[in-house]
Amino acid sequence: MQSVDVAIVGGGMVGLAVACGLQGSGLRVAVIENHLPQPVAPDAAPELRVSAINAASEKLLTHLGAWPKISERASCYHGMEVWERDSFGQIAFDDKSFGFSHLGHIVENSVIHQALWQRAEQCSDITLMAPAEINQVAWGENEAFLTLKDGTMLTARLVVGADGANSWLRGKADIPLTFWDYNHHALVATIRTAEPHQAVARQAFHGDGILAFLPLSDPHLCSIVWSLPPEEAARMQQADDEAFNQALSVAFNMRLGLCSVESERRVFPLTGRYARSFAGHRLALVGDAAHTIHPLAGQGVNLGFMDAAELISEIRRLHREGKDFGQHLYLRRYERSRKHSAAVMLASMQGFRDLFAGSNPAKKLLRDIGLKLADTLPGVKPQLIRQAMGLQDLPSWLQ
Repeated sequence: MQSVDVAIVGGGMVGLAVACGLQGSGLRVAVIENHLPQPVAPDAAPELRVSAINAASEKLLTHLGAWPKISERASCYHGMEVWERDSFGQIAFDDKSFGFSHLGHIVENSVIHQALWQRAEQCSDITLMAPAEINQVAWGENEAFLTLKDGTMLTARLVVGADGANSWLRGKADIPLTFWDYNHHALVATIRTAEPHQAVARQAFHGDGILAFLPLSDPHLCSIVWSLPPEEAARMQQADDEAFNQALSVAFNMRLGLCSVESERRVFPLTGRYARSFAGHRLALVGDAAHTIHPLAGQGVNLGFMDAAELISEIRRLHREGKDFGQHLYLRRYERSRKHSAAVMLASMQGFRDLFAGSNPAKKLLRDIGLKLADTLPGVKPQLIRQAMGLQDLPSWLQ
């Protein structure tokens, strides 16, 4: 029987961030993960799954010591443009106007994962158990008891559920889940554009679709996330390259000239999820185990990293004060803070998506006027930029 203070189930990006953030606190941490990460070759083509890492997440990753490694394959972006096809409504931002050096970075998920894994390997307080899978959990008064599939047993004062959208731990703790189908599938691919992207992230709303072009380090390469109704997403995935390129270029208003697909096309269903509780007796949920949102603003992983930042801060504070950080009573502060942030983000994404859905002329005019006003009214853009950069949601220890 091994004994640790914190057992993190799920060694993805958010779970590893929690582990690395507890290094040096005097607590023993174990990370239980199904798969060993695959190393990313320096000259490998860009991976399909990328994240838009905002300033708040960059601060956390820098503090954890993982950013130098990540920055080797991160693509900085300096501007953002959002518009609706066939209309006058659009809004544009650039970093210099607001006194920032950049607005964020586009980074492959596997690069972030690998950097955090390597950082965790260097931490003396962290034990990485991989490949390993949890088989049973029992919640005792003073500790939780975990059994792995290979028979290994361990006890922990707190279990952190970082095991993704279909969290096994959330189910075992009988935490109810509110979920809804966005009736959209996300098609992801790497695209070569005729004109350079100039390090600007772009998003176009068209009919029932949302198309994001995320700039990569090659000035003519972008990662796309194209949210479409399921049948349309399947049709675009199966279309031949020529038909796909043409449909993509048209949906994007030819903003970067002709587009040509350079990778396979993958499709993922989009579901919104919100756990009724983010914490329980000897349990805290983080990242996708607690919430999943529509990728239209690219905020999913940033929301998860802020869960990690808040939980690290709370565990360290409670431990310093000699309190039992596994008790739900003490985890409620973390839960209140993160449930509020996730609820605000989920509601704003839903409102945004509902506003841009359909082609009702009155609704379309309302959207266009709204975008135009947001682009021109003084004081609106700085607020939107701070929100997009995550600076409104930053825990005090990272400010």
